[in-house]
Amino acid sequence: MQEIADIGGSNGGAPVERVAAALRALADPTRFRLYLTLRQGEACVCELAEELGLAENLVSHHLKALRKVGLVHDRRDPSDARWVYYQLDATALATLFAALGALFDPQTLGARAPTCGPAAAPHLVVPTRRASRAGRAGE
Repeated sequence: MQEIADIGGSNGGAPVERVAAALRALADPTRFRLYLTLRQGEACVCELAEELGLAENLVSHHLKALRKVGLVHDRRDPSDARWVYYQLDATALATLFAALGALFDPQTLGARAPTCGPAAAPHLVVPTRRASRAGRAGE
């Protein structure tokens, strides 16, 4: 069977590991809530903490995980570098969208037939033990 190197086709497809890492990160309910909040636009940790009712250090922890998989990036305020603002990475989201769109598109399903077992050679069906016993019982 052909090994899958990327999802979404060979032109611009996302490596399976990157897609899996992003999905794992978003599988956490707190991270998913952070993601949904950041869809509204850029925010700092204090705004996110207030919006979600979480401690700032917990928000920072989860933002780090989202940054690690490339879903979120940050920027420091040019006038006061102590302030850090977070937003979703549009390029990473576009790549993930393309990969998952192709992954869940029913039009991309293959029509591969098995190469082993009864389905591979229907004319070579071997009777099962149950079928052979049933035949003997009726004799």
